[in-house]
Amino acid sequence: MDLTINLPWYRRWQGRDWLFALVLLCGAAFAEQRYHSYMDSYEQIILFACVPAFAWLGYAWRRLQGLFLTVAGAAILAVTLYGHSLSQAEQVFGLKYFLSSQSAILWMCALFYGALVSYWLGLLTHGPTASWLGTLLSWLAVGMGWIGLLVRWYESYLISPDVGHIPVSNLYEVFVLFSLITALFYLYYEERYATRSLGGFVLLIICSAVTFLLWYTFDRGAHEIQPLVPALQSWWMKLHVPANFIGYGTFSLAAMVGFAYLVKQHSQTTSWVKLLPLFILGALLGAEPLIFRKSGLPSYWAAYFAISAILVGAILLARRRIGPLLPEFAVLDDWMYKAIAVGFAFFTVATILGALWAADAWGTYWQWDPKETWALIVWLNYAAWLHLRLMKGLRGTLAAYWALVGLLVTGFAFLGVNMFLSGLHSYGNL
Repeated sequence: MDLTINLPWYRRWQGRDWLFALVLLCGAAFAEQRYHSYMDSYEQIILFACVPAFAWLGYAWRRLQGLFLTVAGAAILAVTLYGHSLSQAEQVFGLKYFLSSQSAILWMCALFYGALVSYWLGLLTHGPTASWLGTLLSWLAVGMGWIGLLVRWYESYLISPDVGHIPVSNLYEVFVLFSLITALFYLYYEERYATRSLGGFVLLIICSAVTFLLWYTFDRGAHEIQPLVPALQSWWMKLHVPANFIGYGTFSLAAMVGFAYLVKQHSQTTSWVKLLPLFILGALLGAEPLIFRKSGLPSYWAAYFAISAILVGAILLARRRIGPLLPEFAVLDDWMYKAIAVGFAFFTVATILGALWAADAWGTYWQWDPKETWALIVWLNYAAWLHLRLMKGLRGTLAAYWALVGLLVTGFAFLGVNMFLSGLHSYGNL
């Protein structure tokens, strides 16, 4: 029995926790002293509010302490290598191949693909080493991704102080953010439930985002840093967007756990008629990138859709082998519930912050803009899921299918609205 849970919080902390908090405080003080001219009073409040928040996160999950310190150290090294010249990115070896924002994010993409392969090899071959490698590669990918975002933030100021902004302002940046948040929540639950068998499922959705990111980079040059449009020049963006993407990330995580639940449930099914709804849903999730073009079907997205459908079909074909290796139904159900509960809480906060931002920018809290309307649909969808879970004991097949359908709805709210429905929030151009 752990008697420390009855102690006050300040007595439960170990020396490393206090040292970590001190490092965070010193870092915030240094950032304020060096960059105060770039921050207004609200941003300074956010900066120092992050100190107790990150200190608590580091205490609650101590692996984050190492991640925070490693990412901060690498970002500081990159800033030092840059000096005050963006041209150093092509001249300094460490920046060109590792620590410039674009290099770090490309490393993130490669590492996530490696993690996907490792997790599936570990699952299909019962190989603990391959699964462990999947976890390691996922952590490395998360680290490189956060380094890339922090360095990109500094690079934007090297272009011009007027261009400088937090890197959560366009589709390129938020797809990186989505991948990192989804991976971090997965890694937390992987450790909490002591199983790596779901890594291959969750990495499917992360690698889908990474595939889009690579296309968006090399086909559209989206990695280039651009000035903010006037509507995004607000400190509200720094709060609204991360909260939104915690919601998107955890909803996606819940959907992939739901997919795994259904694979396990149908592991002994011989009728493909019963599997058809699951295959159709999986294929539809793979087809969502097709909305990126209003007309015509680029060959690379047609290939992506075909590969997605083949992967879903292959997983269903291998269901008898995969199903017994997945966690118990109760674990999968609890994992799905906790992910949706966390996502719903943050999505609710994000919606409230978005309304406050709208009032500040446009003078009204709500205008039934298409993005706002679909955000409400997403919120109502998961509110109904949680209500039925808590009031009526929603479990099992219906909950899993609902989580998958919820991801389709969320995906359209995130991307489809921008592509098909013009409005005040249509900032994504493809």
